[in-house]
Amino acid sequence: MLPPLIDEPPMTEKLTIAKADKLTAVKGMNDVLPPDSAMVEWLEHKVRALFARYAYRNIRTPIVERTPLFVRGLGEVTDIVEKEMYCFDDRLNGDPLTLRPEATAGVVRAALEHTMLYDGPKRLYYIGPMFRHERPQKGRYRQFDQIGAEALGFSGAEIDAELILMAVGLWKEIGLSDVRLELNSLGQPEERLRHREALIAYFEQHESTLDEDALRRLHTNPLRILDTKNPRMQGLVETAPRLIEFLGADSLTHLGALTSILDTNGVAYRINPRLVRGMDYYNLTVFEFVTDRLGAQGTVCAGGRYDYLFEQLGGKPTPAVGWALGVDRVLELVKSSGCSPSVPAPDVYAIVAEISAMPVVLSSLQALRSMGLSVQMHHSSGAGMGSIKNQFKRADASGARYALVFGADEICAQQVTIKHLRGSGQPQATQSLSEMASWAPSLQLPV
Repeated sequence: MLPPLIDEPPMTEKLTIAKADKLTAVKGMNDVLPPDSAMVEWLEHKVRALFARYAYRNIRTPIVERTPLFVRGLGEVTDIVEKEMYCFDDRLNGDPLTLRPEATAGVVRAALEHTMLYDGPKRLYYIGPMFRHERPQKGRYRQFDQIGAEALGFSGAEIDAELILMAVGLWKEIGLSDVRLELNSLGQPEERLRHREALIAYFEQHESTLDEDALRRLHTNPLRILDTKNPRMQGLVETAPRLIEFLGADSLTHLGALTSILDTNGVAYRINPRLVRGMDYYNLTVFEFVTDRLGAQGTVCAGGRYDYLFEQLGGKPTPAVGWALGVDRVLELVKSSGCSPSVPAPDVYAIVAEISAMPVVLSSLQALRSMGLSVQMHHSSGAGMGSIKNQFKRADASGARYALVFGADEICAQQVTIKHLRGSGQPQATQSLSEMASWAPSLQLPV
């Protein structure tokens, strides 16, 4: 059964908006403005550099996919499919479409469609927006950016470990220490089936204690009952049958190989037998990096192995494992840790005395930019360039280290005056514009 579709007006229907209506962002879909956008760029830069060191390559999939991809991939009785997806019909051909609620299913669809694994396994990563119709709260929005890594075609526990070690490396890169790792194994389908039967029998004996969500899931997805946040049910969940008790030798060996690698690399972890994931495609290893500093939204990064997703989507059996992190939550944690990256500032700020000098000024600034410098130019107000004093105030507020003064005397002499804006007692200097290549590099901050 597909989720209900969002009502849309026919293509021919005119949409009218009163002029007095205030146009705002959709609830739960937030604008990211400077300086916060600089923090997002900072995190993405750190992540891209990290992925490159592990030889992961970027993949970009559409934000809109056919709805059956998620119904088949995530599971019909998951919260995401039942409650949270943004679904609509294509106005041209009636195809059921969905704004992607997560990226893994789309990555696997792309791998199948383009036969990406014909020449061997692939390590991939993605960065982009996801969409879920949830109640907006801090760290949990209806449009949110995710960063994820997917290793396709690898079956060994060493790849599970590699992904976990990569995440641990990221926490060190961005200065986070209050993040802990929780592990579990979901075993294989036949092991989960035996556990499922035991869970149903157990919860049927305590139906009076189950809440509405648990009753609804009892015969469709009882494993998800273990993930309840209802305090009234915690005692019942704690004494429920544990999946690890139903695991066979191969599943336990896989888990043991993973923990051995983590132990050797000094990675602390806790085996959490109640850890489950919100999508049906997981098997064997599942893990979460959690923190106590974000309130209810304590999961920072989560993932696991999904060896059966390729088959669910019509492909051949293919092992795979991956993780995803929420950008908003990671940045909230960075802020709460007091590790706030600096906002990028220009190397120089151009101060211009007369608007008539703009041809020479713009030519000079373009030359500086071509040499790699970051340059901010003061803009005219319509009545002129404004006073030199006010321009210096704006130059100082920009964070630039130097001001380049294009005064009337400098323009006549084909020169520019360089004034230090950071640090005291440093003399200003006048340089020739024709010799820019010799002095410009000294104005640039080292990368």
